[in-house]
Amino acid sequence: MTDNALFDAQGRRLYLTREEREEFLKAAEKAKRETRTFCHVLAFTGCRISEALALTPKRVDVSGRTLVFETLKKRRSGVFRAVPVPPGLLDALDLVHGIREIQDRQNSKELNGLIWDMSRATAWRMIKRMMDQAGIQDGPHKMPKGLRHAYGIHALSSGVPLNMLSKWMGHASMEVTAIYANAIGEEQQAIAAKMWG
Repeated sequence: MTDNALFDAQGRRLYLTREEREEFLKAAEKAKRETRTFCHVLAFTGCRISEALALTPKRVDVSGRTLVFETLKKRRSGVFRAVPVPPGLLDALDLVHGIREIQDRQNSKELNGLIWDMSRATAWRMIKRMMDQAGIQDGPHKMPKGLRHAYGIHALSSGVPLNMLSKWMGHASMEVTAIYANAIGEEQQAIAAKMWG
């Protein structure tokens, strides 16, 4: 199995389906505010869990309606990508974490402080707990990377071009992004339906 496959060595899917993603978002709506914003950032950006944890108020571009992530899987630091997000997510980040107020104060320490103060292991367990609450069946898809893969499939089935998706996900090459064209079932049917008109 490669790091970029949608199925494991036993042929089990590694991504959440559209319904599972929706149930995850519903479960997150009922969670504590900080948990909810973290879950929504993962679901609406496809970022890696470590990239979300590294997010700072300085990298929330309210006027550009994007979150700017440092792509942590690159061989060098300082590689950033801007990912468009729904206005409601920006509003939630502002309401819960005071983003605009921090940006207005222009205090360097606050601007560069982490939005979520938790370890990667704690964040991973929190996402798994939300998946449990969402009723997602056990399997290799029931993990944070399952959300990342779900984002890629959702974007592609919504008509986002591969080159744009590649940029948003921080992939090194288009070949890596092309794995999302291998989605099956309802996801594949939705993609095919666009071709049929």
